[in-house]
Amino acid sequence: MAQREAAKVFVRQVKPLLSLDQIEAQRRVRNLYRAWYRQIPIIVHDFHIPKTEKQCYAKLREEFDKHKDVKDIRLIDMLIIKGQMELKEIVNKWKQECHLMMYFKDTVEPKPKDFLSKFMSGSD
Repeated sequence: MAQREAAKVFVRQVKPLLSLDQIEAQRRVRNLYRAWYRQIPIIVHDFHIPKTEKQCYAKLREEFDKHKDVKDIRLIDMLIIKGQMELKEIVNKWKQECHLMMYFKDTVEPKPKDFLSKFMSGSD
C-alpha cells in the first residue's frame, strides 16, 4: 500500500526537446512560419509549380492552423523539427515538384462500392 501512494506522489519530469516553456515554443513556431513565408516566392519560382504565391501562402496558413490547438510543448517542438526538416529538403531541392503538389492534394475520395459507380469511374 505504501508503494502505491509513493507512486502517486512521484511525478515524472520529462526532458524538453527544444523549448523550456510555452513562450519559447510560440517564438519557435513564429520563426518557422516566417522562414516558410520568406521561402515561398523562391519555391514557386524554382519549382515551377502551377500555383500562385497567394495560393501557397493560404496553404501555409492552413497547414499551421491544423495544429493551432496543440498545447504540449514536446509535441510542438516535434512539429517544429519536422517543419524545419521539410523546409530544408525543399530548399536543398531534395524534394521535387510532385512532393510539393502533395500539400495541395484534396482528401482522398472513397472507392466506389456499387456496380454502376465502379463502371462510371473505370475501375474494376
